[in-house]
Parts: sequence; structure tokens; C-alpha cells
Amino acid sequence: MIINTHSHIYDEAFDNDREEVFQRTLEAGVEMLLLPNCDEKTIKPMMEFYEKHPDNVRVMMGLHPEEVKEDYVGKLRLIEDEVSRLTARNDSGVMVGIGEIGLDFYWDNTFKKEQIEVLSEQLHWAKELGLPVSIHTRNAFHDMFKVLDHEQDGRLAGVMHCFNGTFDEAKTALSYGFHLGLGGVITYKNCGVKEFLADIPMDRIVLETDDPYLPPVPYRGQRNEPAYITKVAEKVAEIYGVSVDEIINITTNNAQILFRI
Repeated sequence: MIINTHSHIYDEAFDNDREEVFQRTLEAGVEMLLLPNCDEKTIKPMMEFYEKHPDNVRVMMGLHPEEVKEDYVGKLRLIEDEVSRLTARNDSGVMVGIGEIGLDFYWDNTFKKEQIEVLSEQLHWAKELGLPVSIHTRNAFHDMFKVLDHEQDGRLAGVMHCFNGTFDEAKTALSYGFHLGLGGVITYKNCGVKEFLADIPMDRIVLETDDPYLPPVPYRGQRNEPAYITKVAEKVAEIYGVSVDEIINITTNNAQILFRI
């Protein structure tokens, strides 16, 4: 069994063949997809996919940092309402985390203050609900760690999604109690994480795809799919010098414990 801890299979990139993509996912041995939300517009397609495949899908609810603009307060309140609604549902377990949340200053930092405010509030939700978080960090590790310095009180856990930082940043993330999310980037020639990954304890990593983005080799330049997580597992196994089955078993166990699946 493989757990893909970060998939956007509800994205419009899959509108023409979503069920075929999902079937390929199952055939690849991926039995569980964790779907992080992005903004108020992605709630409906994400939940529709969950309702169609409740045995193989769990969701997270959050506001992506790139969606923090002038109207961020209204968006955040809508997300908060969804968190409350899902928390109150009788079928507990549908929502396994708060995400995708974080900081992203890659394009600009016009809304830096607002992104930090939104991140902090969503971290509070996670602590109050006892849920892990899926954290997106791009060009923002220094600020991210400042926020975590303030917010980590022993109740925060989660994944540094699509981790592509330095060894020191990896060690700092681990020191806060986080796991590293490894996706297609780990297969790229210029990925620095490959140089030190073997020094990261295997019980602190999970696998993901972030589809439809960041496809692994040999699919670069194409649409990513959740089934391609097998290529990620193969590369991670190669780096650690263990079998693919061992990596799959360990990372599945890690995800099950972290997200209480």
C-alpha cells in the first residue's frame, strides 16, 4: 500500500480524464490520496472527488499562501467555515489535516505580512483540532522558522511539503517535529536534497506527487499524475540504498501515524 500525501487530482488539469487517472493510480498500488485544499474555489471539486471515492481519499482544508491577496480575510473565513463543517461531520476522518498552508515569496512579497498572519491563524486551528499541517515554503524558510519559533508549543506536527531546502533547513524542520515531503523534485539532476537525504532518518519522510505539478523523471514537461509516486519511491530507495518495498512500507507507516489513517 502506498499513501500519496499530496495530490491535487481534483485540479482542472484532470477534468477530461480524472477517473482514468485515478484508475492508473490504484493500479500503481496507491491506495490512499491525501488532497490539500488551495482556496475557496477548490473546495467543491475536492469534496466531490472525496464523495466519489471515500475509501481511497482523505482531505485537508486550508488557504494556500499564493491565494493571500487583498480579499484574504473573506477567503480565510470561508475556509474556516469548511473546517468547522468537516469537524462536525459524523464520518470522522474525512479531514486529516490543515493544508495547504505556508509562505511563498518567490514571485513577490507584497502580501508578506498577510501571509504570515494567515499562516499563524491556520496553525492555531491545527493546534486546537489536534491535526497535522501541510506546509508550503518557497523562498521563505527564514520567515517560516520565525513563525514556528513562536507557534510550536508541542502541539504542531506535519509535513514540509515538496521540501527542497538545504541540509541545515532540513535539520531545523526536523527539530520542530516535522516530516519532509519528497516528490518529483528529488529525481531532478539539480536537486540538492539528494546530497544529504541519506542522513535524514527514514521515519521522518513521506512521499507525495503534488500533481499536476512537478512530475518526476522521466515525465518532466508532462502533466504529473498521482501514480508517478512510484518513480519518487524508486529514487528515494536508490539514495538510501534500500529496496523500493522498504521505502514504501516505511513511508506508508509514517503517513499513517502522522495523519492517523
